[in-house]
Amino acid sequence: MSTAQSSAAPSTRPLNRNDYKTLSLSALGGALEFYDFVIFVFFAVVVGKLFFPADMPEWLKQVQSFGIFAAGYLARPLGGIVMAHFGDLLGRKKMFTLSIFMMAVPTLCMGLLPTYAQIGIAAPVLLLLLRVIQGAAIGGEVPGAWVFVSEHVPARNIGYACGTLTCGLTTGILLGSLVATVINSLFAPEEVVAYAWRIPFILGGVFGLLSVYLRRWLHETPIFAELQQRKALAAELPLQRVLRDHRGAVVLSMLLTWLLSAGIVVVILMTPTLLQTIYGFPAKVALQANSLAIVFLSLGCILAGFLADRFGAGKVFTVGSVALGVSSWTLYHSLQAHPDWLFPLYAVTGLCVGVIGAVPYVMVKAFPAVVRFSGLSFSYNLAYAIFGGLTPLAVTMLIKNNPMGASWYVAGLCVLGFFIGLRLLLRRQ
Repeated sequence: MSTAQSSAAPSTRPLNRNDYKTLSLSALGGALEFYDFVIFVFFAVVVGKLFFPADMPEWLKQVQSFGIFAAGYLARPLGGIVMAHFGDLLGRKKMFTLSIFMMAVPTLCMGLLPTYAQIGIAAPVLLLLLRVIQGAAIGGEVPGAWVFVSEHVPARNIGYACGTLTCGLTTGILLGSLVATVINSLFAPEEVVAYAWRIPFILGGVFGLLSVYLRRWLHETPIFAELQQRKALAAELPLQRVLRDHRGAVVLSMLLTWLLSAGIVVVILMTPTLLQTIYGFPAKVALQANSLAIVFLSLGCILAGFLADRFGAGKVFTVGSVALGVSSWTLYHSLQAHPDWLFPLYAVTGLCVGVIGAVPYVMVKAFPAVVRFSGLSFSYNLAYAIFGGLTPLAVTMLIKNNPMGASWYVAGLCVLGFFIGLRLLLRRQ
């Protein structure tokens, strides 16, 4: 632990009112920003109809729509690296506020954007541009938020703070799913296509701008303020120092991000589709079970962070990885014979995915404060771009050969998480 952290946020003091305010505003902003980032995917079919030529084949429209959605992920590493660079040199709070502004404005603009029928090819081009800006924003938001809250709270509460923030991010996914469900329930399909699809984007933009205002009440982290006062900020490019002096921390952080992406992408984002295609559940039932799993995931993130503070990350990952491996294996292998077990099994598996709440606890401690934002952001965003992008393809190829391919993929990553936990135990972390 750096001297700055020990002096600015003593590990002996309890969480105070300002800590809870920081955690609440950070988690709220993170939830709204993640909502803005994922709401696009829930209306990808409608977007495909409105932003591409009417005579284009339906399958191609969907490919184009999801391609624009994926562009946001591809923009994450660059956006994260640039924002982290300035976060290590100019301050955490400035970048923390900028990231949500960069997310809110494009989301609002998407809700007001003219369609292909109105402005032609400019419509999908503008949509792509807005999506790229969103990707750059989320690339700075997630690592920036973890660094921001961890540098505000006492050292003994870093896990709880990061777990709470991660809970906020996952709640944003749930919020997007619920809003999409409400819109499709209140409006007829032709009304959704005509105008109602714009409502979630406009709401996201407005509430995002409200979060920008609320983040004005947050203060710069004590650790960065002390580094600034002591003129101890990085004298060279922060990322250059990370790659030269902290390659081990980068590798560890990337492997943990791989575990995180497996839990989110496979168990949370892909499983509703698998429930319908492999197990024959109706879409409504699959989405209801998924919403329940996300609720338990959010609770699991807080629990994992709390346990990391109390027992260390090593024990959390060894036990948590085994629990996730067993629960996910049981989920995928039991539903054919016991479809009535869906809701309890998916809820327990979602809770076990919450082990990812301990990931940022390890990552923020892996890098010194002077390059913490750059190190965490580079590792997380590069790994998520690689593994988050390749995971759906890898799982799809596994399922082609074996319907239980998703369970094998998650099990493999749980083995990785178990050995990471053992390594952390040996290092007494």
